Amino acid sequence: MFGGYYSSMIVLIPAMIFTMIVQARIKRAFSTYTDIENSKGITGFEAARTMLDANGLQQVSINVLNGDALTNYYDPRSNTVNLSSEIYSQDSVASVCIACHEVGHAIQHATSYAPVKMRNALVPVTNFAQNASWPLILLGIFLSSTTEYGTMFFNIGIFCFVAVVLFHLVTLPVELNASSRALQQMKALNLVDDSDYAGSKRVLSAAAMTYVAALATAAAALIRVLLIRGNRD
Repeated sequence: MFGGYYSSMIVLIPAMIFTMIVQARIKRAFSTYTDIENSKGITGFEAARTMLDANGLQQVSINVLNGDALTNYYDPRSNTVNLSSEIYSQDSVASVCIACHEVGHAIQHATSYAPVKMRNALVPVTNFAQNASWPLILLGIFLSSTTEYGTMFFNIGIFCFVAVVLFHLVTLPVELNASSRALQQMKALNLVDDSDYAGSKRVLSAAAMTYVAALATAAAALIRVLLIRGNRD
């Protein structure tokens, strides 16, 4: 039984390698374009504020965060764009495009973009599923030799993995759409020149691949538990 548990880990290796490649790629892109000033001399905050105001979102405030430069997010609960201090205050190509990406999420929220509503609905389910999946799987394995409830717990654990995969599947188009909105608005609002735009595309494309990697990892984990289930059968 546990032989299948350990041997099934091999399906995670490609996803792990892919994730490491993606992380290296985004760090390289971010490092490169953090050192290049944008042609307009504007900060991430100024770009975000301009884009928000141009879309009638004057009520959305922008907060500055202490922490990692890549820790940036839009919070639909407080209707705020939250930027790391580096992104907020620097006038680099990377700062502007990342700030505008987060504004893209604010626009999605304001326009009731359907995938965003779906992702937000999945958040509490996903939080539970991520915490409960492996405990349920392991409980199912331990109980399967003594009671019929083992299979029930195992199957519930599988459904938890399915929920996580679904969340990442919905998240991917949300993130791609936010980047697309950012690039379109940056050009329309004259926040970038052609060189800035090309660099922004590279940064946002690299960032998007992190969500592809997350989906691949979640899918590999689901395949793994299905293999474990097959070995049990």
